[in-house]
Amino acid sequence: MKEFFGWVRSICFAIVLALALGIFVFQPYKVDGHSMDPTLQDEQRVFVSKLSHTFSYLPDYGDIVVVDSRVKRNRTLMDDITGHPLVKMITGQPEDKSMYIKRVIGKPGDVLEFKDHQVYRNGVPLEEPYIKEKMEYMSDQVVTVPENHVFVMGDNRNDSTDSRELGAIPMNHIIGTMINNPFSSQ
Repeated sequence: MKEFFGWVRSICFAIVLALALGIFVFQPYKVDGHSMDPTLQDEQRVFVSKLSHTFSYLPDYGDIVVVDSRVKRNRTLMDDITGHPLVKMITGQPEDKSMYIKRVIGKPGDVLEFKDHQVYRNGVPLEEPYIKEKMEYMSDQVVTVPENHVFVMGDNRNDSTDSRELGAIPMNHIIGTMINNPFSSQ
């Protein structure tokens, strides 16, 4: 009986450790769709460091991030807990379609323009070797990224729901940063 409770205690510890790591340190995500083509493919699995979310630090330009697209609502710790794959598996929750994988284009205070089929940040056209094709989107609108927000876009600019539609993403809606992104800090 003592050995049985030892095993139960070990299993419980392992589950709690897995939950803590997934909520606060890193977590796998699956790409859903083609908005990040050609960099990431549909159904591809990526690992995301959640340290930026845990410690509330700003991602770099070019970082690929997972964002909660429900920007009109506040996120809580309960969202992080219920979004953990182990909790979803245990509770039978369906896959969450509100998590998007996008690239950071603008940080707080940046002025963004979309002209000549390019993105301009603070008056300078971005060099973006990772995009799929020339962006069709153009606008006369000038966007200033608010404090505690980032502006994100998909690499497949012509097939992406991103900050052009959602608006700037609040910092607490950035779930994590993809590990091993060769184009960060661009």
